[in-house]
Amino acid sequence: MAAAIECLIETGSKRTFACAAAWPGWCRQGRDEDAAMQALEAYRPRYASALKATGVPFGGIRGSLRIAERTGGNATTDFGAPDAVYELDADVISAREWARFRRVLEACWAAFDRAVTVAEGVELTKGPRGGGRDLGSIVGHVVGAEVSYLRTLTGRAVQVDDDDPWSAREREREAVLAWLDLAKAGELPERGPRGGVLWTPRRFLRRTAWHVLDHAWEIEDRAAG
Repeated sequence: MAAAIECLIETGSKRTFACAAAWPGWCRQGRDEDAAMQALEAYRPRYASALKATGVPFGGIRGSLRIAERTGGNATTDFGAPDAVYELDADVISAREWARFRRVLEACWAAFDRAVTVAEGVELTKGPRGGGRDLGSIVGHVVGAEVSYLRTLTGRAVQVDDDDPWSAREREREAVLAWLDLAKAGELPERGPRGGVLWTPRRFLRRTAWHVLDHAWEIEDRAAG
């Protein structure tokens, strides 16, 4: 029997997120805890597909879902992004675990790149109010978000070419992996130059992988009509 999958629950006043602790990117939201857990379960095959396409072993996600930790959300939670800090985030990442986390993050990036490539030249469907970013804007948003996340990990700014985010994504991703190597080894400070608490590697991975995969799935769904 497969081991249970530990899940993290973040509950705001309007939304709740459920995230698989050991599987960055597998994170969904709902109006409450039950709805979020149901959404997480519903996306199990889609998440497995994202990993399988790049050769990452995903047998570990066959277990039943089990809530391991709960915490309150904030304004970012209610806006629509997971932002909580858990006790689990302070755990040291072993070399073996980091190797898997890195492959999972790279798989999420690859899923995003595939979605963008397939959607080129396709008119994305609009939202219920006729809105939604176009493909180029989504790419720029995802790259820009990861650059901003890096500041929360390192306390330093990373420069990318705002005029060509598709090309800049490779340099930005190289920076992410390089800084994560330092962070998981304990070679980065816990506070930024102005005293603010920096993100731990686990928190950074959870947020980054969720964001890129969430937009990959958005592109796939909107391109399919």
